[in-house]
Amino acid sequence: MLNKTMLRTFACTGLACLLVKGAAAAPVAPRQVKVLIISMFGPEGKTWLDHLGQTQAIAVPGLSPDYPALHCTRDDVCVITTGMGHTNAAASMAALVYSKQFDLRKTYFLVSGIAGIDPAQGTLGSAAWARYLVDFGIQWEIDAREIPGGWKSGYLGINTKSENEKPPLDYRTEVFQLNEALLQKAYLLSRNVTLSDSAEAKTYRAKYTNAPANQAPTVIQCDTLAGDTWVSGNALGQRARDWTKLLTDGKGTYCTTQQEDNATFEVIKRAAAAGLADTSRVAVLRAGSDFDRPPEGISNVDNLLNYQSQGGFVPAVNNLYLAGSPLVSAIVKDWPQWKNGVPAN
Repeated sequence: MLNKTMLRTFACTGLACLLVKGAAAAPVAPRQVKVLIISMFGPEGKTWLDHLGQTQAIAVPGLSPDYPALHCTRDDVCVITTGMGHTNAAASMAALVYSKQFDLRKTYFLVSGIAGIDPAQGTLGSAAWARYLVDFGIQWEIDAREIPGGWKSGYLGINTKSENEKPPLDYRTEVFQLNEALLQKAYLLSRNVTLSDSAEAKTYRAKYTNAPANQAPTVIQCDTLAGDTWVSGNALGQRARDWTKLLTDGKGTYCTTQQEDNATFEVIKRAAAAGLADTSRVAVLRAGSDFDRPPEGISNVDNLLNYQSQGGFVPAVNNLYLAGSPLVSAIVKDWPQWKNGVPAN
């Protein structure tokens, strides 16, 4: 007669026991992701979730407490909302990557967010695909009331002697160039999309005398500047233009201003170095929700404090989906062609 102790001992010996233990200890395979849409706050993510249909919420430790889960479709399209600002973006993206819950090695990353916009390049609601990501925050600053004669602003590169000198890129996050093939494919797929607009945006943009500021929104290509301090006005706006030119050796064109994109890209770059992601699969789409400088007759202060009255927020959020979805749809529909890289045709 075998007692319970003997039965337990017998049950845990031999091949059967090894099979049982192996089955219990088998790790769950990371979920494959074809496209990861990266939004920064609720409305940016919601515009995608409203159109993607039914999704599964997958909690990930370390994400923003406001947005603690990814939402994924059966087609392996997922949406993450990181929280606003470069710190939240980096923390959330790092938590996602190193959770190992998702296989991101073949994933295409689409940063999809609203931004301020330069009226010389776009207008309220314009959807801009970026080639360069430039960090505006990594500079020295002197109070503008105390700058040397002839300077246009109080900004200069770290460890430089003048505002026109390109700094040594010691941080290695000051400027990134995105994959040209993916950029061109994204722009080609979306350039003829009819974008959303609003009566309020039409009224506000009519205050500008020049195109494209006073025109309807379109899909465009120009570059984006990251910095957690919101700026307003012609002087700081000109510094944004000059800084973009300086860091890209004259090749970049400043267009949109936001807070997160260099931080987000750096996390993906480090993940790529660890064999967990691919930086050639990153696209950045920013839609203009407000102008970075005012029209004639409106002060810089009013332009900043009353930015919400410009009427660009709702169309900008809507246009993230309208301009971004052709790329997402193409990747999912033709995954065998996209799986190993951006298709040539």
